[in-house]
Order: sequence, then structure tokens, then C-alpha cells
Amino acid sequence: MTGHPRLLAWVAEMQQLCQPARVHWCDGSQAEYDDLCEQMVRSGTLTRLNPEKRPGSFLARSHPSDVARIEDRTFICSKTKEDAGPTNNWADPSQMKERIRVLFKGAMAGRTMYVIPFSMGPLDSPIAKIGVQLSDSPYVTVSMRIMTHMGRDVLRKLGLEGEFVPCLHSVGAPLRPSQKDVPWPCEPDPQKKHIVHFPDDPSVFSYGSGYGGNALLGKKCMALRIASVLARREGWLAEHMLLLALTSPEGKTYYITGAFPSACGKTNLAMMKPTLPGWTVRTLGDDIAWMRIGEDGRLYAMNPETGFFGVAPGTSFKSNPNAMQTITRNTIFTNVLLTPDNDVWWEDMGTPPPAKGIDWEGKEWTPDCGRKGAHPNSRFTVPASQCPVIDPLWQSPEGVPVSAILFGGRRPTRVPLVSEAFDWNHAVFLGASAGSETTAASSGQTGVLRRDPFAMLPFCGYNLGDYLSHWLSFTSRTNADKLPKVFFVNWFRKGSDGKYLWPGFGENSRVLKWISERVDGKVEALKSAVGWLPKPEALDLRGLNISPENVKALFHIYPAIWKKEAADAQAYFQKLGERLPREMDDQVAALNARLDY
Repeated sequence: MTGHPRLLAWVAEMQQLCQPARVHWCDGSQAEYDDLCEQMVRSGTLTRLNPEKRPGSFLARSHPSDVARIEDRTFICSKTKEDAGPTNNWADPSQMKERIRVLFKGAMAGRTMYVIPFSMGPLDSPIAKIGVQLSDSPYVTVSMRIMTHMGRDVLRKLGLEGEFVPCLHSVGAPLRPSQKDVPWPCEPDPQKKHIVHFPDDPSVFSYGSGYGGNALLGKKCMALRIASVLARREGWLAEHMLLLALTSPEGKTYYITGAFPSACGKTNLAMMKPTLPGWTVRTLGDDIAWMRIGEDGRLYAMNPETGFFGVAPGTSFKSNPNAMQTITRNTIFTNVLLTPDNDVWWEDMGTPPPAKGIDWEGKEWTPDCGRKGAHPNSRFTVPASQCPVIDPLWQSPEGVPVSAILFGGRRPTRVPLVSEAFDWNHAVFLGASAGSETTAASSGQTGVLRRDPFAMLPFCGYNLGDYLSHWLSFTSRTNADKLPKVFFVNWFRKGSDGKYLWPGFGENSRVLKWISERVDGKVEALKSAVGWLPKPEALDLRGLNISPENVKALFHIYPAIWKKEAADAQAYFQKLGERLPREMDDQVAALNARLDY
């Protein structure tokens, strides 16, 4: 318990509003976690997996309406619409608070309100942020224990006067007396679900969903949308980025962050198994990085989370062997296939499908039934400490010094394998113009570009133009030469035959090696219209079966195509309105000038 007056008063007020049957203050202990899991096994929310194959692991199946983020029901309720910006869903904060009170009135009837004190970041970190989530979902409660620092230690750190972010969550399914519960309670109507952020308070309210980032409010809601606002106010960065440690055969370590839109291999890169002899990669985080200027003027990064919430389909021993080893125990799987021997399976797992199973909707499944066994957004929730390549400094309160920042996207055409930004303003332009191209298979038209600046489009809690200005401001916060070098990478370029030119996965270590050499100033580079490129002999291709023609194609710049790229970027920037920093227009003009040279 706690004697924090404001926290106690808020919990009492929310208890009166939501009318739960009971209130439980979470201590974050293993015994509490085990008790809640056992309770959910009895209620049918969890299925205990084979203890010999997956000790300490469970399977959950969500409601079909509750399987992913719901961006159209996610709101940023800043004081003005302009502060939220054109890329966010804005609602008037006063009106939304009235709507929220109606939704939450009696919403927890018949259920337990769990009081979940949590910290994003190690408790001793200078930028750690404490939140308290109230939730009526035991699934959310145990997941928050995996994904955050949670429990008594947080309340001790909070003391009697510490600041915290109030986070209220309900699945939106009150129970009448004697009403039988369901395995996955939620509000089935997507239009009644609400994920609401009040960045000026700050606070978070989530109603109707029990799944992922909609309900684990420490994750996208607090660690990105709210934290991005706090970071701007306090002079640091809250980013949708992986964080890895690359170590050379000589023992030198380079800490690298990377922002990639979805389906671009971020988790695979964070846990990569290099093919280059003597090089190693260790992971510090696969999804979120918080970065601040240290006393020495360098940028330091930390992972504010304590777990991985990874997409299961496509994860295999080929794509990500370290992730596969991480999830061998103490893992909660959601919406994957249950095999006859009480193990799990998903598409592109790299193992043959079982002859039969129970799919993510609880229906009997066979390989030829015409349905997916696992939902495409099925997940695993697992402690990061179980990763076999977790870095020893992954929980360092001070963070680690960043040597390089990567931006990337799925770009079958145009973008070279790797390029280096000319300077910090150019680096911000690269991040601002990031995105992924669609393919004919998914859209009917090849090369349609979906911009996702800094991979933050769904997660920036304020005006995206102001966000770009905040990034630009770092040259005035420290010496420019102390900022990390910035690179744009593209593992997905294709040749004229439609096949990938680069093998990817562990071979990406060859690109990271060149990046480390550029950080150290060991190799020169060729200046191109789009950035510094590797000299032909600089990329270590020893033992790699790739033709000289394909290597050349990986770096070829077509001026006419890049003219269109510049025009596309300018058109996108215009959508951001008056708050777009003029430096972005300057960068488009500079790119056009280099293409004309």
C-alpha cells in the first residue's frame, strides 16, 4: 500500500465511478503472478501449455473484434486541434472527459479493480516515468508485470509526493449479479472502444479493449504518445526504435538505434545473429528507446520496457533464432494455434503445421481448411531477460551512448542498401520522409508509398511538425559532432526480375560493419545525391554469393525516379501545415539541386 494522498484520492474516485466488486493493490510478486494465471486458467482465459515443451507458458484467445491497435478509436485530446496536428485523431478534452465518465460509470461492476503501479525505465533512471494503471483485466495485469517495472518498489519510489501518470482501463464488460463471465470480456462494438490521451494532464483512459497496446497502457500510450510530449517539454526523445549493441572482433562496442515502419524486420535486426565471423549483436530493446543528452554531450538511450510483445507469424529459427529461444518458457501467447500436444504453432514458423489443431478463434483447424491457424497479429509476451543475447547494460539507469541511428523502410525501388546523412538536418529529413512501398500483391499497384515519419505516425502524441522541429533542435542542445551519425537502410530493394537483391537477416551485419567503420572514420565514402554511399570495395562481401551486377544495382541512383521521390516528400510535408519546419523544404530543394548537378 501507499500513503500518497493524491494517488489514494484518485483510486477512491475511480472506484466510486467504476463500481468494482473489489480492489486489489498489486505487489508485483511471482506469487501474485502465478495466482492470477491460475485464476485465468480456471476461468478459461488462459490455457496452460505443455510444461515439458513450454514451462510456465500459456495461450490466450481474444475476441475477434479485439485483435490489434484501433487507430481510428485512438484520440489525442490536447487543448487545441493544432497541438495534436493533422496526423492525429483530435477530440475536445472537456467533451471527451464527459464522454469517458459516462463510459466508465459502473464499467467494472462484478469485477476486480487491479491497482498496477509501474515504471517505464529503471527506477533510478533520470528520465524514468511512473504510472498507475487501474484495470479490471487480470490478463492485462500479468502482462504489465512482464512488460514494465511493476509493484511495491514503484510505490516506494513514488513516496508521498512523487508524480505519476493516471491510467484507467476497463474491458467494458460489467457483470450483473449471477451473470456468467466469458473467457475474453470486452466491448464487441469497435465504435464504442476508446483509447484516449490527455497530454496536458497527462493521463490515459482506455475503454472496451483488452488487447496489446490498447490495454497495456505503459506501452504505446505512455511510453510513446504521452512520453513524446513529456520528452519535448523536458528536452529528450521518446522513440519507436530498437536498441542493439554491435561488437567488433577487436572488442569495440557500438550502440545503435533504429526506427522502421511495421513489417520491416525491426525485431529481427535487434536480435540478429551476424554471419560475419567475430562480430556479435546483443539486444537492449526491440521496440522503444528513450534518448537524452548526457553530461558529456552525447546522446544516451535506454529501453523503458522489460519485455517483448512480438508478432508471432513469421518468427522462426531462420528469421530470428534468438527470439525463438526467448519464448521457450514463461511466455503468454495470444491468438496462435494450439497443437494436439498443447504446444503452439503459427504460419511461417519454419516447422510443418500439425495435422490438426485449435485455431485462434477456438475452432478445429487443419492445414487444408482454408483459414489461418494464427491471427496475423498474434503475439508473444515474454520477459526480455530471457533473451539469450540480452545486453548486460540493458537495464542501465543512465542508458548507453548512441553511435548511430538507423532509419529504414520496405523500398523495392529507389532507395539504396545503405546511405549516410550529410548532416543532422539531412538526417531529420531522412527520418521525416521514411515509409514503405506497397506491392502489386497487396494493393494492385506497385510503388505506392505510405509515409511513416520516424516510424512514429501512430505514436507521436503531438503535432508532427513540432516533432520534427524538436529533432532539429538537438544541434543547439549539444555540439553537432557529438550527435550520432545517421543512416538510411533498405534490405528490400528488388531487381528487374522482382527478386530481392540482398539476402538480409544475418547478412545485414555486413552493413552494420560499414556503419561502424564510418562512425570511427576508418573508411571514406562516395557522395551521391541522396547521401554518402559505400565505396565498391568498402562493403565486406567475403563469402557472400552475390553478383557484382546485384551489388551495383543495390546502390544505383536514378535521378528521374528520385525527382519523383522529392516531389512525393514535398507533397507529404505540405499536409503537415504551417508548423512544418522550413528546414524540410530546404532539404527538398537541396535534394533537387543535387539531382540536377
